[in-house]
Amino acid sequence: MKKPYALPALLVLAAFVAGCAGPTSTSLLEQTRGDFIAAQSNPAVSSYAPLELKQAGDALERAEASAAHKDSAAQVDKLAYLARQKIATAQEVAKQKAAEAQIASAGQQRDQVRLEQRTQEADQAKMQAQQAQAQAQRAQAQAQQAQVQAQSSEAARAEAQARAAQLAAQLAELAAKQTERGNIITLGDVLFATNQANLTPDGLRTVRKLADLLTSNPRRSVLIEGFTDSTGGSAHNLELSQRRADAVRDALQGIGVGRERIATRGYGAAFPVAGNGSVAGRQQNRRVEIVLSEEGAPIPARR
Repeated sequence: MKKPYALPALLVLAAFVAGCAGPTSTSLLEQTRGDFIAAQSNPAVSSYAPLELKQAGDALERAEASAAHKDSAAQVDKLAYLARQKIATAQEVAKQKAAEAQIASAGQQRDQVRLEQRTQEADQAKMQAQQAQAQAQRAQAQAQQAQVQAQSSEAARAEAQARAAQLAAQLAELAAKQTERGNIITLGDVLFATNQANLTPDGLRTVRKLADLLTSNPRRSVLIEGFTDSTGGSAHNLELSQRRADAVRDALQGIGVGRERIATRGYGAAFPVAGNGSVAGRQQNRRVEIVLSEEGAPIPARR
């Protein structure tokens, strides 16, 4: 039997995060830590899914490192979400392999009904591991099939379900947050060159994901709002926040999103989300928020 996957580096990193002043901490990251400890303590996971458990540990280390580096809560949550998915995968793989091992160890004299039952359990475990990814694809396929058969209300309902599932998956990948103004996607300061409006490669990748979302939802538009911290002059802050909002707009247009679907506005140091008295607070305030409209509806003004 393979030894359970140990995670000394993660424990050291967690201790470092706990000891440092002002690290980024989120409830999702705390939940993910608990999920990993539970998976690591499960003998079946350690025995049957050591590689998947290691990948989950590596993903959690990246989330912990992001928290230690005081990245934005959205960035930490994004990495914690990916780690949590890998933990779930390790648990499902272990469940599947444990069921398969039970089947393999069963004697030839066992009742055929019992063998069929174990086989069904193994197939079910495998299906559960694939269910989350396949859900949106199944809904979309069902919508397309219904549309071919008849232009009916059932086809329209299935298509709407597929689009809703796809949109939910895309919003989750972008770590969007639901607000009274609509879903908001935050681009942190780390996705721009320091004190510049140029998007980093990570920032461009995020914008490409947003472009894919807008392509899939042609009746939605975005309002891109730029913000800075309170350091520097008001004119400079206003100009920098506008340039960063415009940089996101230009990147979206370059990918193929129509200009008529994009509005921008820079607010400078207005509307802070954290205090400007600390480095972490100022970093959170240096951001670009992208407000996604509801279908065919205008975006409410900021209050």
